[in-house]
Amino acid sequence: MTKLSDTQAVILSAAAQRDGHNALPFPPNLRGGAAAKVVETMIAKGFLEEVDANLREGEPVWRETGDGHGATLVATDAGLAAIGIEPEDANTAPAGAMDAPTEEPTPDTPTEPDPAPKARTPREGTKQATLIAMLRAPDGATIGEIMVATGWQSHTVRGAMAGALKKKLGLEVSSEKVEGRGRVYKLPAA
Repeated sequence: MTKLSDTQAVILSAAAQRDGHNALPFPPNLRGGAAAKVVETMIAKGFLEEVDANLREGEPVWRETGDGHGATLVATDAGLAAIGIEPEDANTAPAGAMDAPTEEPTPDTPTEPDPAPKARTPREGTKQATLIAMLRAPDGATIGEIMVATGWQSHTVRGAMAGALKKKLGLEVSSEKVEGRGRVYKLPAA
Protein backbone atom coordinates (compact mmCIF):
# COMPACT_ATOMS: atom_id res chain seq x y z
CA MET A 1 0.00 0.00 0.00
CA THR A 2 1.28 3.43 -0.92
CA LYS A 3 2.32 5.62 2.01
CA LEU A 4 0.98 9.15 1.65
CA SER A 5 1.74 12.23 3.66
CA ASP A 6 -1.23 13.95 5.28
CA THR A 7 -0.96 16.77 2.74
CA GLN A 8 -0.97 14.36 -0.20
CA ALA A 9 -3.98 12.52 1.23
CA VAL A 10 -5.88 15.80 1.71
CA ILE A 11 -5.13 16.91 -1.88
CA LEU A 12 -6.18 13.56 -3.37
CA SER A 13 -9.30 13.25 -1.20
CA ALA A 14 -10.44 16.73 -2.24
CA ALA A 15 -9.66 16.01 -5.90
CA ALA A 16 -11.68 12.79 -5.78
CA GLN A 17 -14.75 14.81 -4.86
CA ARG A 18 -14.39 17.48 -7.57
CA ASP A 19 -15.55 17.38 -11.18
CA GLY A 20 -12.74 16.12 -13.37
CA HIS A 21 -10.72 15.21 -10.23
CA ASN A 22 -9.19 18.70 -10.23
CA ALA A 23 -6.62 19.02 -7.44
CA LEU A 24 -6.99 22.79 -7.19
CA PRO A 25 -7.55 24.77 -5.08
CA PHE A 26 -5.13 23.50 -2.46
CA PRO A 27 -5.74 23.90 1.26
CA PRO A 28 -5.17 27.56 2.26
CA ASN A 29 -2.09 26.72 4.34
CA LEU A 30 -0.26 25.16 1.34
CA ARG A 31 1.40 27.91 -0.71
CA GLY A 32 4.57 28.86 -2.52
CA GLY A 33 7.59 26.61 -2.30
CA ALA A 34 5.85 24.04 -0.10
CA ALA A 35 3.07 23.63 -2.68
CA ALA A 36 5.62 23.35 -5.50
CA LYS A 37 7.54 20.64 -3.63
CA VAL A 38 4.39 18.61 -2.89
CA VAL A 39 3.24 18.88 -6.52
CA GLU A 40 6.68 17.89 -7.83
CA THR A 41 6.67 14.78 -5.64
CA MET A 42 3.08 13.84 -6.52
CA ILE A 43 3.73 14.22 -10.26
CA ALA A 44 6.90 12.10 -9.94
CA LYS A 45 4.90 9.36 -8.16
CA GLY A 46 2.17 9.54 -10.83
CA PHE A 47 -0.53 10.78 -8.41
CA LEU A 48 -1.09 14.11 -10.22
CA GLU A 49 -0.67 15.26 -13.79
CA GLU A 50 -0.66 18.64 -15.46
CA VAL A 51 -3.33 19.21 -18.08
CA ASP A 52 -4.35 22.28 -20.09
CA ALA A 53 -6.68 24.47 -18.04
CA ASN A 54 -9.98 25.49 -19.58
CA LEU A 55 -9.67 29.20 -18.88
CA ARG A 56 -13.03 30.08 -20.42
CA GLU A 57 -14.80 27.98 -17.81
CA GLY A 58 -12.78 29.48 -14.97
CA GLU A 59 -10.79 26.33 -14.24
CA PRO A 60 -8.10 27.06 -11.63
CA VAL A 61 -4.57 27.45 -13.03
CA TRP A 62 -1.52 25.87 -11.40
CA ARG A 63 1.01 27.62 -13.63
CA GLU A 64 1.16 29.74 -16.75
CA THR A 65 2.68 27.92 -19.72
CA GLY A 66 3.94 31.13 -21.36
CA ASP A 67 1.90 30.84 -24.55
CA GLY A 68 -1.26 32.41 -23.18
CA HIS A 69 -2.43 29.13 -21.74
CA GLY A 70 -2.37 27.68 -18.27
CA ALA A 71 -1.99 24.25 -16.76
CA THR A 72 -4.05 22.78 -13.97
CA LEU A 73 -3.51 19.66 -11.87
CA VAL A 74 -5.74 16.58 -11.82
CA ALA A 75 -5.57 13.39 -9.79
CA THR A 76 -4.63 10.33 -11.84
CA ASP A 77 -6.08 6.83 -11.49
CA ALA A 78 -2.94 5.95 -9.50
CA GLY A 79 -3.58 8.91 -7.19
CA LEU A 80 -7.17 7.85 -6.59
CA ALA A 81 -6.08 4.24 -6.02
CA ALA A 82 -3.57 5.48 -3.43
CA ILE A 83 -6.49 6.70 -1.29
CA GLY A 84 -8.52 3.56 -1.94
CA ILE A 85 -10.82 4.82 -4.67
CA GLU A 86 -11.36 2.67 -7.74
CA PRO A 87 -10.60 4.61 -10.93
CA GLU A 88 -13.51 5.13 -13.28
CA ASP A 89 -13.60 2.86 -16.31
CA ALA A 90 -11.31 4.57 -18.76
CA ASN A 91 -11.83 4.62 -22.49
CA THR A 92 -9.22 2.27 -23.93
CA ALA A 93 -9.38 3.77 -27.42
CA PRO A 94 -6.45 5.96 -28.39
CA ALA A 95 -7.01 9.68 -28.03
CA GLY A 96 -8.76 11.09 -31.08
CA ALA A 97 -10.03 7.69 -32.25
CA MET A 98 -13.59 7.81 -33.49
CA ASP A 99 -16.17 5.10 -33.17
CA ALA A 100 -17.13 3.27 -36.32
CA PRO A 101 -20.25 4.72 -37.91
CA THR A 102 -23.41 2.87 -37.02
CA GLU A 103 -26.68 2.62 -38.86
CA GLU A 104 -29.60 4.42 -37.32
CA PRO A 105 -32.47 2.02 -36.56
CA THR A 106 -35.54 2.49 -38.67
CA PRO A 107 -39.02 2.25 -37.16
CA ASP A 108 -39.43 -1.34 -38.42
CA THR A 109 -35.94 -2.43 -37.26
CA PRO A 110 -36.00 -4.00 -33.78
CA THR A 111 -33.52 -2.46 -31.40
CA GLU A 112 -31.84 -4.19 -28.52
CA PRO A 113 -32.15 -2.59 -25.09
CA ASP A 114 -29.02 -0.90 -23.79
CA PRO A 115 -27.12 -3.16 -21.40
CA ALA A 116 -27.39 -2.16 -17.76
CA PRO A 117 -24.42 -0.14 -16.53
CA LYS A 118 -21.74 -2.25 -14.94
CA ALA A 119 -21.88 -2.03 -11.15
CA ARG A 120 -18.58 -0.88 -9.69
CA THR A 121 -17.10 -3.17 -7.09
CA PRO A 122 -14.06 -2.46 -4.93
CA ARG A 123 -11.01 -4.69 -5.19
CA GLU A 124 -10.45 -7.12 -2.33
CA GLY A 125 -7.78 -6.29 0.22
CA THR A 126 -7.91 -2.52 -0.28
CA LYS A 127 -8.60 0.05 2.41
CA GLN A 128 -11.86 0.84 0.64
CA ALA A 129 -12.88 -2.84 0.91
CA THR A 130 -11.95 -2.74 4.62
CA LEU A 131 -14.10 0.38 5.07
CA ILE A 132 -17.08 -1.27 3.37
CA ALA A 133 -16.72 -4.47 5.43
CA MET A 134 -16.57 -2.47 8.67
CA LEU A 135 -19.67 -0.46 7.73
CA ARG A 136 -21.58 -3.62 6.77
CA ALA A 137 -20.84 -5.28 10.12
CA PRO A 138 -23.96 -5.56 12.33
CA ASP A 139 -22.61 -2.97 14.79
CA GLY A 140 -21.25 -0.61 12.10
CA ALA A 141 -18.13 1.44 12.83
CA THR A 142 -17.11 4.80 14.25
CA ILE A 143 -14.72 7.21 12.55
CA GLY A 144 -12.08 6.33 15.18
CA GLU A 145 -12.41 2.59 14.56
CA ILE A 146 -12.07 3.11 10.80
CA MET A 147 -9.02 5.34 11.34
CA VAL A 148 -7.30 2.58 13.32
CA ALA A 149 -8.13 -0.11 10.73
CA THR A 150 -7.11 1.91 7.64
CA GLY A 151 -4.46 4.29 8.95
CA TRP A 152 -6.42 7.20 7.46
CA GLN A 153 -7.04 10.59 9.05
CA SER A 154 -10.64 11.45 10.00
CA HIS A 155 -11.13 13.78 7.01
CA THR A 156 -10.03 11.01 4.65
CA VAL A 157 -12.53 8.59 6.20
CA ARG A 158 -15.33 11.12 5.78
CA GLY A 159 -14.18 11.91 2.23
CA ALA A 160 -14.14 8.22 1.29
CA MET A 161 -17.65 7.73 2.67
CA ALA A 162 -18.99 10.79 0.84
CA GLY A 163 -17.01 10.42 -2.38
CA ALA A 164 -16.19 6.78 -3.06
CA LEU A 165 -19.08 5.11 -1.30
CA LYS A 166 -21.97 7.52 -1.85
CA LYS A 167 -21.09 9.22 -5.15
CA LYS A 168 -19.07 6.56 -6.99
CA LEU A 169 -20.55 3.31 -5.69
CA GLY A 170 -24.05 4.61 -4.90
CA LEU A 171 -24.04 3.14 -1.39
CA GLU A 172 -26.20 4.81 1.26
CA VAL A 173 -24.23 5.36 4.45
CA SER A 174 -26.41 5.93 7.52
CA SER A 175 -25.36 7.12 10.95
CA GLU A 176 -26.78 7.21 14.43
CA LYS A 177 -25.58 8.16 17.89
CA VAL A 178 -24.99 5.12 20.08
CA GLU A 179 -24.67 5.43 23.85
CA GLY A 180 -21.06 4.77 24.89
CA ARG A 181 -19.69 4.68 21.30
CA GLY A 182 -20.61 8.00 19.75
CA ARG A 183 -21.68 8.33 16.12
CA VAL A 184 -21.77 4.96 14.37
CA TYR A 185 -21.85 4.65 10.57
CA LYS A 186 -23.46 1.71 8.74
CA LEU A 187 -24.19 0.34 5.30
CA PRO A 188 -27.07 -2.02 4.60
CA ALA A 189 -25.96 -5.68 4.59
CA ALA A 190 -25.05 -6.94 1.12
